[in-house]
Amino acid sequence: MDYVNLILAAVAGYLLGSIPFGLVLTKIAGLGDIRNIGSGNIGATNVLRTGRKDLAVLTLIGDAGKGGLAVLLASYFLGEQAALVAGVAAFAGHVWPVWLGFKGGKGVATYIGTLLALNWIVCLLFCATWLIVALLRRYSSLAALTAAAASPVFAYIWSGVALSATCAILSLILYYRHKDNILRLLDGTETKIGGEKAAKSEG
Repeated sequence: MDYVNLILAAVAGYLLGSIPFGLVLTKIAGLGDIRNIGSGNIGATNVLRTGRKDLAVLTLIGDAGKGGLAVLLASYFLGEQAALVAGVAAFAGHVWPVWLGFKGGKGVATYIGTLLALNWIVCLLFCATWLIVALLRRYSSLAALTAAAASPVFAYIWSGVALSATCAILSLILYYRHKDNILRLLDGTETKIGGEKAAKSEG
């Protein structure tokens, strides 16, 4: 095992993942600091609260793309194991960006982009699970949590232990970042999709 390559993948992946597209795009558009709006999150859902759907879509693409790009670059230059490390590092960079005092997004888009680059079938199953739960229960957070819980199983079936373990790490981090949503789901105060937006809901 080439530990130098793994370290390089981790550092590069983290730095790429820590690019706060939501914050950068809203500032360029003259909308101020997205962290002072809605949930205070830098993700696409909170960007949408500015009323700029175009910026929300660009944020979604950017947050997903940086995860996928980190994986593809590491895979091409450093190998398969490095690609897995880069994916986890990019996800961690989005959740805990050094530039923002380690306070970033919740990581759903970056999770999807990372999965897409690692195994498109597992990514498709993740997205299908999210969509089914979202349609049936109308909770975006519950849909993300369910998809994240299922993804290590999907990965094990369609790829093997290495990707399954990687997904498990990503899912644990995602669950941690959704801890407030989990509490609201348990006490019945979580905001539903299409419902009135709470100040500290998704983002």
